Amino acid sequence: MIFVTGGAGFIGSNFVLHWFAQNEEPVLNLDALTYAGNLNNLTSLANNSNHHFIRGNICDSTLLNRLFNEYSPRAVVHFAAESHVDRSISSPESFVQTNVMGTFRLLEAARSYWSSLQPPEKDGFRYLHVSTDEVYGTLLPNDAAFTEKTPYAPNSPYSASKAASDHLVRSYFHTYEMPVLTTNCSNNYGPFHFPEKLIPLMIVNALAGQTLPIYGDGQQIRDWLYVEDHCSGIRRVLEAGTCGETYNIGGWNEKANIDIVRTLCTLLDELAPANDRSVINQKTGAPVQHYAELITYVPDRPGHDRRYAIDARKIERELGWKPAETFDTGIRKTVEWYLNNQQWVAGVMDGSYRDWVAQQYGSKKT
Repeated sequence: MIFVTGGAGFIGSNFVLHWFAQNEEPVLNLDALTYAGNLNNLTSLANNSNHHFIRGNICDSTLLNRLFNEYSPRAVVHFAAESHVDRSISSPESFVQTNVMGTFRLLEAARSYWSSLQPPEKDGFRYLHVSTDEVYGTLLPNDAAFTEKTPYAPNSPYSASKAASDHLVRSYFHTYEMPVLTTNCSNNYGPFHFPEKLIPLMIVNALAGQTLPIYGDGQQIRDWLYVEDHCSGIRRVLEAGTCGETYNIGGWNEKANIDIVRTLCTLLDELAPANDRSVINQKTGAPVQHYAELITYVPDRPGHDRRYAIDARKIERELGWKPAETFDTGIRKTVEWYLNNQQWVAGVMDGSYRDWVAQQYGSKKT
């Protein structure tokens, strides 16, 4: 069995679904089900007896110790994190609590459990920490892409909290010889992405005739990684990565935000024409002819990093992994998924995806 934290979130739920598509090894899935945790992402596993879902917080040491002792996992894959930069600017404390203290408490519980194991289980145990390229800071236009040796220079409360958690994980390898692995990924996109992030927000807003807000001049550059590629990369690191090492997982797709939005508008014009859907511009009241009409520039956010780029040659060279999707194939799959899953989108937008949680758990903590 493997122990996945944050397995009802965007990347975590895709990982769990991807895991069961590959094999039947059981998964213990712990998620606090905050606003971005959505059990509807895992509906297809409702009758899968190998999927063990627990609602709980990684800051709860008592719960963590109980789960390790009860389920005896052979590995931990740690996704659980607060991850939205904008939210970290307005509410940084929750990012410190979850990303730093939560990781610390998970490390401590894992270390206690791992220390109690006997060979060969102890030798085979792995703790994989999922992190972000944002810990490296920002790049100038002609700078080389981030490598695993790039010094950390986080510029937001989010990236600073993730950098702190990365350093904690590293310290447990060097201090306790705990078998840890770290991955730093570029911007993910794909199914089940909560619509506060760029790509799903633009899709949802466009279909509703809402403005498509672009920070600053829209020339902020990111490397884009299809979420299923990220999941396969994590699986490969878990399977064959060298303990104590870091692996950057990227898509080799540097794109400016404005170009991403224009690509989305072009795809929506093709796959869901505004005329066919009678989309009305909610700002002007006029019918929308092309979704790009909705693009609106807004003031940039504080401390907005200008460019991220991942050099993913190490994971390809050492572990034989590279992304399967190009940006063109991945973004088309993403748009088609959102168009074909409007009920999921509606449930997220109106908050009804949380009704089951309220009914099932009420005010109780599990």
